[in-house]
Amino acid sequence: MSKKKAYSPNRWSLADSFKAFIPGNDVFPTMRARNARHGILFILPFIIGFLVFMIRPLILSLIMSFSRVTLVPGEGFSMTPVGVTNYNKAFTADPYFSQYLVEEIGRMAVNSLATLVMSFVIAVILNQNFKGRTLARVIFFLPVILSSGVLPGIESQNEFYNMMAGMTESVSNGSGVNISASLQDLLSVSGIGSGVFSVLFDMIDAIYDIVMASGIQIIVFLSGLQAISPSLYEAANVEGCSAWEAFWKITFPMVSPLLLVNTIYTIIDFFMKNDNRVMERINTLFYEKFDFGGASAMNWIYFAVAILFILISSLIITVGVQYYED
Repeated sequence: MSKKKAYSPNRWSLADSFKAFIPGNDVFPTMRARNARHGILFILPFIIGFLVFMIRPLILSLIMSFSRVTLVPGEGFSMTPVGVTNYNKAFTADPYFSQYLVEEIGRMAVNSLATLVMSFVIAVILNQNFKGRTLARVIFFLPVILSSGVLPGIESQNEFYNMMAGMTESVSNGSGVNISASLQDLLSVSGIGSGVFSVLFDMIDAIYDIVMASGIQIIVFLSGLQAISPSLYEAANVEGCSAWEAFWKITFPMVSPLLLVNTIYTIIDFFMKNDNRVMERINTLFYEKFDFGGASAMNWIYFAVAILFILISSLIITVGVQYYED
């Protein structure tokens, strides 16, 4: 006679996800199941809004990606099925899309990793007790406000900002010295691996974008750090654990579930940035050349790449995620 498989909090299967919403089983009364139900209730307005306002354009965009779209004066547009022609053109005929896609994927990998590391380190610092901690938290949250949809446009149209940026570029070009490139060349000549330093200097050059993209992640990590019971650190201190050991045995494992959340958010946030060259190419085809079919195909390719990276990141991170709420 086979025994019933007991529920394990570290082995959350697809069946457990359904059981969390069905009373009368061993999963339903657990804290993780309650959190799942509360999470669904929290995002329910978005789900309703998505089904009402976004599902139809999404389906129409998918149909357009397999069609030749022709504008008909006074009637809108007509679609003629062409199969996967638009997808083939995106990879073979378009001179920019494949190049931009590869470049943005590499930039996403570097910037996402740097954003996660930086936001976690800052969250750990802001979680300490020191004078002016509230002000410091406000300062690190300001990039969230500054990176909103309105202010980047104001920044790009600001005459003073453009003048300062032009002066900086002129000085750099006039002197013929690029500090970042010169230092990178110097380290390369010394025999140190150029590939590693190339990635590091890319992070340094993109520090402005990384800081601007770290606000939400800092808050998420900070909320997880504040949820850790001080008694755990007290017990570790009694047992003689150092601060370094307590970090890897208590802090990081307890915050690890939020690492998955922040990774998904960071990847999605990067793929939706205004300065993304792939998005600029898609907007050019859509708004300037009126190639709705080609732009839709590129959109779905870009969407598939984003989903693929989210799935890969989720599979890698979930291996080390530990849950303690059950």
